[in-house]
Amino acid sequence: MTGTEGGGGERPAYGLLGRTGIKVSRLCFGALTISPLQANLPIREGADVLRRAFDLGINFVDTAEIYRTYPYLREALRGRPEVVLATKTYAYTAEGAEKSLRLAMDGVGRSWIDLFLLHEQEELTLDGHRPALEYFLRAKDKGLVRAVGFSTHSVAAVRKGAGMDEVDLIHPLMNREGLGLIDGTAAEMFAAAKAAHERGKGIYAMKALGGGHFYADAEGALGQIAALPFVDAVAVGLKTPEEAELDWLIVRGLPVPDELRRRVAARPRRLLIEEWCQGCGDCVERCAHGALSVRKGRAAVDDSRCLLCGYCASVCRDFCLKVV
Repeated sequence: MTGTEGGGGERPAYGLLGRTGIKVSRLCFGALTISPLQANLPIREGADVLRRAFDLGINFVDTAEIYRTYPYLREALRGRPEVVLATKTYAYTAEGAEKSLRLAMDGVGRSWIDLFLLHEQEELTLDGHRPALEYFLRAKDKGLVRAVGFSTHSVAAVRKGAGMDEVDLIHPLMNREGLGLIDGTAAEMFAAAKAAHERGKGIYAMKALGGGHFYADAEGALGQIAALPFVDAVAVGLKTPEEAELDWLIVRGLPVPDELRRRVAARPRRLLIEEWCQGCGDCVERCAHGALSVRKGRAAVDDSRCLLCGYCASVCRDFCLKVV
């Protein structure tokens, strides 16, 4: 971390996202956690969590077409035009991109989307998905989209994106150990993000808690990424108002009341194994407690043995394992 760490103390609650001119809260509400893919909250309950976050002052939400959260957002965003919404698509053609944009606008009940990103890009896919990117640039010219970028778990992709004038923002995986990176190290990702930010790209980080791996030191892990001067915001998966309040304080560098910390810590958690698990078995070997096995081609957990340490996540290159 030498040479890239920000200072301690209270930090601004809001800032500009690169050179987009869009002002966002330093904490971005990651909507995957409330979605059918993870906590599967009822729509009204998930929308209530979003609204509570907005009331705290959080004005930035990150989602994706695959998360299936548009119904939550449609409910929560009513009367909240100031909330900045980012969504993502795997589309790689102009036709697919247009379909994704219409689906998003219809889904959330808006005539525009603030930030539209190509989802999970690598260095080579940025070329292969060029037609979708060009469609979003045309949509930006029409006022349907305010800024365009991509999300990535790849250092090489961030380096390439830094040199692409048409890219307004990058949503990179950043945590202190580089958990989930498909290439490079944490230090290399920090350096790539810093260089991209210096070239005007908005940077909002993801996976600061390593998919739950760093929950035991959430304040240290999240605070560390939030303090980086080249990170405009940090997206964190939230599923309760208490989590939103806690992480909002951490990102701003403010003291966390002991009672709030206890309430969040007392929430039940579980190990989630994503649908895209390929059953490689690396996590089974890593687990010292015999809680994991491979069944029917994918990892499975024995909850009676799992300690929720999150160590299994450190060997999963596809980020299939998360403590939620």
